[in-house]
Amino acid sequence: MTFCVHCGRPPADGDHTPCRGGRAALEPPRFCGECARRMVVQITPAGWSARCSRHGESTSAEALALTD
Repeated sequence: MTFCVHCGRPPADGDHTPCRGGRAALEPPRFCGECARRMVVQITPAGWSARCSRHGESTSAEALALTD
């Protein structure tokens, strides 16, 4: 990941404490981690999906699989 998915800034740029907090873990990504573009996010009762115009879609199911 080159950019923070919650604020869109590079990891070395500023304080990312709010981005790493417990509440942030429950939030879907708002920015693409590869290019920092704002993503189109859809939240449903079953989870979320986030789509970058350049890098495609990610879902809450994929995010959970990465943490297992």
